[in-house]
Amino acid sequence: MSSRLRLVTVHDAADLAELLRRHREFLAPWEPLREENYVTVAGQHADIEAALVRHERGDAFPLVILDDDGTIAGRLTLNGIVQGPFQSCSMGYWLAEDRTDRGLATQAVQAAVALAFSELGLHRVQAETLPANDASRRVLARAGFEQYGLAPRYLKIAGVWQDHVMYQRLND
Repeated sequence: MSSRLRLVTVHDAADLAELLRRHREFLAPWEPLREENYVTVAGQHADIEAALVRHERGDAFPLVILDDDGTIAGRLTLNGIVQGPFQSCSMGYWLAEDRTDRGLATQAVQAAVALAFSELGLHRVQAETLPANDASRRVLARAGFEQYGLAPRYLKIAGVWQDHVMYQRLND
């Protein structure tokens, strides 16, 4: 695994809760509405535990994005991992506002794709983003993803069913 990513642990709950609280307004336009408990240490602990259960089943790979000094800068998860003839997953990520515009997200996405293709043996990684999320669209383009479609009313983000631009990266 890259020095930019590592598997999330329950010991990360306090750091993640603090990042989410501090950057809540910045992340709000791109995230689903969450219960108030989500941004607490207990809420993050529960979220991480659930993610690690999915990881043990082989359905997800929940990671933290690390800054140059090893501190947590955000999260990235490979979700919906399917083996067999599909060999695919969907990727979601977020980064703290004060860690943007430094290449961290692009490096993390590239590292996650390498993990998906090598360690997990996947053929395809999919990512979706809101059409107005220019920063995320630039990250995906720099990481070699191709836009292939638009999914109308795909996810309920900020309380509203919103269209998402679909991206994919194939392991050719």
